[in-house]
Amino acid sequence: MSALLEVRGLSVRRGQLLALRDLSLAVEAGRVVAVIGANGAGKSTLLEAVAGLLRPERGGVVLDGTEVTALPAHRRLRLGIALVPEGRRLFPSLSVRENLLTGQYRRRPGPWDLPAVYALFPWMADRAAQRASALSGGEQQAVALGRALLANPRVLLLDELSLGLAPAVVATVYRTLPQVVAQGTGVLLVEQDVSLALRRADEVHCLLEGRVELSGSPADLSARQIETAYFGIRRESA
Repeated sequence: MSALLEVRGLSVRRGQLLALRDLSLAVEAGRVVAVIGANGAGKSTLLEAVAGLLRPERGGVVLDGTEVTALPAHRRLRLGIALVPEGRRLFPSLSVRENLLTGQYRRRPGPWDLPAVYALFPWMADRAAQRASALSGGEQQAVALGRALLANPRVLLLDELSLGLAPAVVATVYRTLPQVVAQGTGVLLVEQDVSLALRRADEVHCLLEGRVELSGSPADLSARQIETAYFGIRRESA
C-alpha cells in the first residue's frame, strides 16, 4: 500500500538547535503511527513541521504523492492535514459549538460534520452553548479533537492527547480513534505515555535527539529495545 503521508529526510531547526535530523517516516490510510521519545526528542517539532508551522532546513513532506513542503499551514489544512496541538488551544470565551465550527473554515468534503462529532461525543450536543473555559481538561481535549475532525482531514496529527489528563479520561478520548481511522484517515500520534502509544499504534518510531532511533510494529519491539532507544542507553557487550 502506498503511503498517504511521507516525511522524507526532514531536518528542522528551532533557533540554533537542530531539532530534527534527517527524519523519515510514512503513514498509510486507516493506520495509526505513534512517535515516542523523551522531552526534547523532537516529537512536537515533527508534527509542527508536517502541519506547516515550521519550515524545514532540508527534506520534505508529501501528501498522497503531492509535495506540500513549501505550502503554508492553511493550504495544508485545506489539502487534508489537521493538527490537534498540545494544550488544546481552544478559544476560552467561545462556546463549545463555536470552537467546533472554527474547524470548518478550511474544511474538505467528507463524513465529519457537527452531527457526526456530536455522535462521537454525545455530551457536546447538550453543552454546545457552554463556554470552553468551563470545561474540564478532558472535555477540552475532546472539543479540540472534534474541531480538527470537522476539517475532514486525510491525515490527523495528534500531539500529546493524554497530557495532564486522568487515565480514565485518556481512555475515553482514545476510544474514538477506531472510528476516525475507519473513515480511512491516517493518524500520526505523538505520545510520552509509551504504553498507551504501543497499545494504540500499528507502527511506532522512537526519537532520540531528533533522529529515529528505533522503528517497528509494537508487537515486534521488546521492552528492552524501547528502553534503550528512548533513553539512548549504550550497553557494552560482556
